[in-house]
Amino acid sequence: MCGRYALTGTRDEVLRFVSVIDFEHDFPARFNIAPTQPILVVTASEQREPGSNLPPRRALLARWGFIPGWVKDPSEFPLLLNARAETAAGKASFRAAMRHRRVLIPASGFYEWRRPPTESDVKPQAYWVRPRRGGLIAFAGLMETFASADGSELDTAAILTGAANAAFRPIHERMPVVVEPENFERWLDCKTQEPRDVLDLMTAAPEEFFEAVPVSDLVNKVSNMGPDLQKPVPVAPPEEKPPKPGPDRQMSLF
Repeated sequence: MCGRYALTGTRDEVLRFVSVIDFEHDFPARFNIAPTQPILVVTASEQREPGSNLPPRRALLARWGFIPGWVKDPSEFPLLLNARAETAAGKASFRAAMRHRRVLIPASGFYEWRRPPTESDVKPQAYWVRPRRGGLIAFAGLMETFASADGSELDTAAILTGAANAAFRPIHERMPVVVEPENFERWLDCKTQEPRDVLDLMTAAPEEFFEAVPVSDLVNKVSNMGPDLQKPVPVAPPEEKPPKPGPDRQMSLF
């Protein structure tokens, strides 16, 4: 799952990273991007033919919270922040977007919570998960434009997630799908690349790609938006329950 992330690069750094020539909006560093807020998404330019002077990609703002085109009343539809990479191509909610509206969602990293067992009194521990090499990353995303009954339109988006790699699994079983820059064109090319052609891109990042930094619970509140959200805090290692002794062995104390 991905329910909070950050984009703290400068405008020029972000646009250069995703190869977007121009973007009409300015945007400040955002340390706590939350559901239903506007997020930056990148798409392939529409109707761009060989030899065209149009830029290859464009950036726009979309609401984080995907609304399928067939929804009649968004207030009666659940908020879709994430789409499961394993099933998105076959799900009614995401099928059309997987085929026609794949996007990139630039980010500096994301937040995740390690949640204790249900019976535990320990509070969930927040982590700031960032690329170990630094810099920016791009999540694989999907976009849909919802047209309301009054004729207004709203661009909406979701982040694709997949099974976590072994290094991240102690924190959470799922993580966002990251598209590397050399694969941006393939992911965005919905004209010649069908969902089955980009399945190899929807895999977990290598185990050494991210580092998870324990942070305070300031990130839990949407109103907290400063860089102090990413300040490391000391945490005790998770307690492990000793294995239950089997019928033919004794419990080891060491």
